[in-house]
Amino acid sequence: MKTIKSLLLGVTLATVGLSPLPGAAQVKDTQVNALVSALKQAAPPNRPNDGMYSSWQVLPGIIPSWTKQCLGKEMTPQQFETDENAARQVVSCIVARELKTQYKTTNNETQAVTSVACWWMTGKTTGCNQGNTGTYVNRVVSLYKQQMKAKS
Repeated sequence: MKTIKSLLLGVTLATVGLSPLPGAAQVKDTQVNALVSALKQAAPPNRPNDGMYSSWQVLPGIIPSWTKQCLGKEMTPQQFETDENAARQVVSCIVARELKTQYKTTNNETQAVTSVACWWMTGKTTGCNQGNTGTYVNRVVSLYKQQMKAKS
């Protein structure tokens, strides 16, 4: 009988040990899609020769590595600019990665979205609470919340 109790205890501990932790990032596709959409809507208008590419206004220097990472092939900024589907896939891939990371760090959806919006604009996850950057981040968060409310 003692062996059965020990075995049950061991199985229980192993099961608990393999379960996701309460604070583990559980980011859903709907959250990623809402943030991708919010980033697109909040982006400055896409103007010819503005140095940014796609509706998400991505800097050209990061496009080859992001496309390699997310699509398995490098794209030039010009290819990225003209392929809306590929751009969305890449942005979704990167946003999912960053949202998961920030959600793990903050364990707070709004703070994670705020941090990702800040990172998207500046490359840093903090310090985006003033000026044009603060306005942009607040707009992204607001648009994200609207998207999530519409999906519920």
